[in-house]
Amino acid sequence: RKAAAEEDEGPPPAAGTTSLVIVESPAKAKTIGKYLGRGYRVRATVGHIMDLPEKKLGIDIDKGFEPELVPIPGKEKTIAELKSAAKDSREVFIATDPDREGEAIAYHVAEQIRPKRGTSSVPVRRVLFHEITKDAVQNAIQQAGDIDDKKVEAQQARRVLDRLVGYKA
Repeated sequence: RKAAAEEDEGPPPAAGTTSLVIVESPAKAKTIGKYLGRGYRVRATVGHIMDLPEKKLGIDIDKGFEPELVPIPGKEKTIAELKSAAKDSREVFIATDPDREGEAIAYHVAEQIRPKRGTSSVPVRRVLFHEITKDAVQNAIQQAGDIDDKKVEAQQARRVLDRLVGYKA
């Protein structure tokens, strides 16, 4: 049985002929997929895919508070599916929520789907949906840009501080 975000009629499209759109919510994935049509496949992360490890601090206090990010337990399959879908795509649009958390998820997804050195990679662009209407979704895709590093750093700083305060308390 196929997941809600993957419903599709007919045979799968040939590799390299479709664009991949990655969102957070499976419900949004279904709606956005309808608005974009056959040239697009839409997948959902269902929230964050990377975080600090559960059983230890995961922050190198001696090296600039560098966080050790690991796949969230249970998200390995999602990460593998996104990597595989990205590899077969013409381009990737990461359309996670337009906030600090969404930006961090976008960054983590981009880091995970980029192939290791030596192989060519598909273009990865950031899309911001401020509303989920057909026009808004199509316009956002047309105006795709880059991941906002400042928002990613803001989320990472907040996550590190949460962990440091929570871990000590």
